Amino acid sequence: MTPYAYADMESDLMNTPLIRLEGLGKVFHTDDVETHALSDVSLDIGAGDFVAITGPSGCGKSTLLSMLGLLDSPTAGRFLLDGADVAGLDLRRQARMRNAKIGFIFQAFNLIADLTVEENVALPLTFRDDYRRDVAQRRVREVLDQVGMSHRQRHYPGQLSGGQQQRVAVARALVGEPRILLADEPSGNLDSRNGEAVMQLLEQLNRNGATLCMVTHDPAFARRADRVVHMLDGRIVDEDTFERLRGEEDHAMPMIREALP
Repeated sequence: MTPYAYADMESDLMNTPLIRLEGLGKVFHTDDVETHALSDVSLDIGAGDFVAITGPSGCGKSTLLSMLGLLDSPTAGRFLLDGADVAGLDLRRQARMRNAKIGFIFQAFNLIADLTVEENVALPLTFRDDYRRDVAQRRVREVLDQVGMSHRQRHYPGQLSGGQQQRVAVARALVGEPRILLADEPSGNLDSRNGEAVMQLLEQLNRNGATLCMVTHDPAFARRADRVVHMLDGRIVDEDTFERLRGEEDHAMPMIREALP
């Protein structure tokens, strides 16, 4: 049984969602402008779920993912991770929680150019109090083999294709055995063939028990998740409302363009 499966069994026994958001809000202040990036967002993500978050640019997807990843703090509401309220943690405790429980997969890969593949993948482990080089090296080999990149461990990011770099980024997200993987447009910088390969890898990880939350603009990729969360104007909306409002927006755009000087 995989480490993910043991973690998921524990969460199921507790009968508590891995992630619970209750009335989450985020307001940004710039000069005299107040921007409500998130408004009254409530969401449960269970252990082993595969959730896709979709919506137009500026709808709050990336802000929500930042909240889930403890990269930013809400201005309203509650955020429970493994049953613990993490919304009010100080920066040091947020960093510890993030390193222990959350793995990130970024659109731009975010690999460090002057580190080898194995050094990039090992990086999250080096920030842990119980870091041991021999244990870390063994774990790095395991995850590189899992994503099919063990033969490139001594290469540098610049020597890899985009698809290979994203596989390394997935390995880095996995190395710390996180409770949840957060993927921000994981296929956004890839061609269709490599994008499909990364999606298949994520699906396989989910089948093995990993919990996934993915932001994507691609409706075809979104439909491959167990559940699709639609966002508009900083709120979660149901699919019918999402399609109706998007249709009204598409209908209005030609008239807006004609009115512009």
